[in-house]
Amino acid sequence: MESFYWLIAVAVLLIIEITTLGLTTIWFAGGALIAFLASILGASYLIQFILFVVVSVILLCFTRPLALRYFNNHRARTNYESIIGQTAKVTSTIDNFNQAGSANVGGQEWTARAERDDDIIEPGTLVKIIAIKGVKLIVTR
Repeated sequence: MESFYWLIAVAVLLIIEITTLGLTTIWFAGGALIAFLASILGASYLIQFILFVVVSVILLCFTRPLALRYFNNHRARTNYESIIGQTAKVTSTIDNFNQAGSANVGGQEWTARAERDDDIIEPGTLVKIIAIKGVKLIVTR
């Protein structure tokens, strides 16, 4: 009967993975499959559970980074991600101490802050966008 439960776990985890495509439950499905095989071979429930946990953790730690690198690398960047690395023109003085500054990128006005707090950037200066925090561009000269 234990084998049946492990088989159900494999099926449920695979269905979740198919519907979400998040590369999260597939590793646990692998662990459940090994536990299922161990139960068929007559291993105790404790051994099955230990195999499930160990195999799942090993798969998660060692294969997930490789899978993410090769299977999820064609993801389209969203609007805000696509402007990171672009050049913007400062439209009002960027001064982190006074919480002031804005820049124009792609025809849109953004609140902007300098990467370094002691850096004051005057209007008309071209800056590079290095990050976005909340709704503010983080820029550097």
